[in-house]
Amino acid sequence: MAIAPSRRETRILATAGSGDPLLTARLLGRIHHPRALPTLLETLALWEGRKVHAVLAADDRLPLFGPNPWTDLDGHGDTPLYSLDLTLLSSIRRRRGLPGLGSFRDLHALLVREVAR
Repeated sequence: MAIAPSRRETRILATAGSGDPLLTARLLGRIHHPRALPTLLETLALWEGRKVHAVLAADDRLPLFGPNPWTDLDGHGDTPLYSLDLTLLSSIRRRRGLPGLGSFRDLHALLVREVAR
């Protein structure tokens, strides 16, 4: 699962082990509750019946460290239901794609790269 927050929106792409999309979403850029992301990850793990491996990928304009709702995730990196890693998205080019949702190619490429690690 790849999560790409920006000031304007948060894009989410969750795929099955085969790479088939399970969930694509565009949500608000700002988290309004500190448990929002952990709860989403836990929900997907419980729904699918297996641990979720997620990557929080921000571009270099969005601080992942310092006073920021995304930094309240300390202690949430590896739980029985999910693992969460942090990375930069700036090296992956964005393109337009799915009508209404835009492109998720950069997130798909990120998932492929993270699985290969």
